[in-house]
Amino acid sequence: MTQIQFNNTLLSLKNNLRYYALSLTSDSERANDLLQETMLKALTYRDKFKENTNFKAWIYTIMRNTFINDYRRNVKRKDTFDYMSNDIHIAQSIDKVYPSPDSFYNSKEIMANIEALEDEYRVPFNMFLEGYKYKEIAEELELPLGTVKSRIFFTRKKLEKSLKDYAIN
Repeated sequence: MTQIQFNNTLLSLKNNLRYYALSLTSDSERANDLLQETMLKALTYRDKFKENTNFKAWIYTIMRNTFINDYRRNVKRKDTFDYMSNDIHIAQSIDKVYPSPDSFYNSKEIMANIEALEDEYRVPFNMFLEGYKYKEIAEELELPLGTVKSRIFFTRKKLEKSLKDYAIN
């Protein structure tokens, strides 16, 4: 992929990336910062992108990892002490934008359920979660398209059963 093709592909995903950033941060300013940082990293690490792989999945992974790293950095910052007027206050953010600790626990449990699946279900489902299209998964795993679709469908059903406590009513 040439530099021009890379840049055009990256720019074509800008609106989708902004929506994804908004879903992660729930704040317009932070979403814009996350988008800018993601695009900068993509341009900086362009040489790390492998030809004939899913560019969209690659860029979304960069954004997700950047968000997680920023979140972890922010959590460490909240644990520091603020010495003002001889009182010790724990510095905390007023507006809660990041997911609660419960949601991370839930995420870990959900991921553990996914990892516990048989390979024939787990691999296509993880690829789907990473942004691959059904057709790309079928080609990569050398399976019929219908098989990929049904495995992802049945994986959802299995997870729905095993994670019924997390169902949104």
